[in-house]
Amino acid sequence: MDLDEELSLPKATITKLVNEMMPEDITCPKETRDLLSECCVEFIHLIASEANEICEKDTKKTIAGEHVVSALQSLGFEDYVSEIKEVLNEYQKQQKDREKRSSRLEHSALSQEELLQYQEELFRNSRMRMAQGAEEAALVAAQNQNPDMNNTINNGIQEPPPSSSTMETETTVMAEGNTGHI
Repeated sequence: MDLDEELSLPKATITKLVNEMMPEDITCPKETRDLLSECCVEFIHLIASEANEICEKDTKKTIAGEHVVSALQSLGFEDYVSEIKEVLNEYQKQQKDREKRSSRLEHSALSQEELLQYQEELFRNSRMRMAQGAEEAALVAAQNQNPDMNNTINNGIQEPPPSSSTMETETTVMAEGNTGHI
């Protein structure tokens, strides 16, 4: 398997995008979605290759957002530049926010040991919530499997279901005309 066969976009993502862009009364066959995916991968290769060349000309080792913008412009895809710049600015803003949060933690008055204790407490609380959720899920699953348990569980009393011999005795007594239970 060569590298080109290995590279692809997630099929679910392509399907979602196609469905969002197409009118509801038009369907898109699998072959068309596959071809569209191949075209997208080729477009990404083209832009990445051009951005890499621009990056090398700038004597940089890492392709930056500005290199991608320049690649789009040099390849004639100016229509995409404004939207790409907006996304790039938003990304850079998010990165700065992350750095602020990180430095805020570093400059906090808490020692490394106190931070570790706090982290352990958070983990402990999380494990407790997960265990509680698992218990509730098991209870719901048990109720779904055995509807007779609903009444006994809801009343806080767990009574075993009647045995087959008890049920036979009750049926026999009822058949003989008695309405009481043994």
